[in-house]
Amino acid sequence: MTMNGTMTRLDTTTLAKALVGFDRMFDTFETRFANQLTTNYPPHNIIKTGEYTYTVEMAVAGFKRSEISVEVEQEILTVKGEKSGDSPSHHQFLHRGLSSRNFNRSWHLAEHMVVKGAEIQDGVLSVKLEYILPEDKKSRVIDIVEVK
Repeated sequence: MTMNGTMTRLDTTTLAKALVGFDRMFDTFETRFANQLTTNYPPHNIIKTGEYTYTVEMAVAGFKRSEISVEVEQEILTVKGEKSGDSPSHHQFLHRGLSSRNFNRSWHLAEHMVVKGAEIQDGVLSVKLEYILPEDKKSRVIDIVEVK
């Protein structure tokens, strides 16, 4: 990525020839990162809270709990905020610093990443994630038997 925020395309042709099926992954990465650079609304943090745990924090000041949804489908975490439009229209804002626009943010989760829950406190939505590796994927020591 350059200093002005534009992405420089990396030629992955050579890697795609050596790694069967990875060409799709490279395209997905490029699309994902290009889309993430276009907006930072609402602002968010991604925090590693432990060896296998993470939290995505998102500023949602001005949104009610009922106006926010957190969904996971096919390893994609999506957080949506849709204002209900029931704010008093008879008010005249002299300054409007709290955004009221709708948003839709998505993150591709790693395989075996599980969403453990979500909570809102002080205008910050926290989505708890945990990496849970299945037993059959964990490393194991194989006993060597001596044959006589």
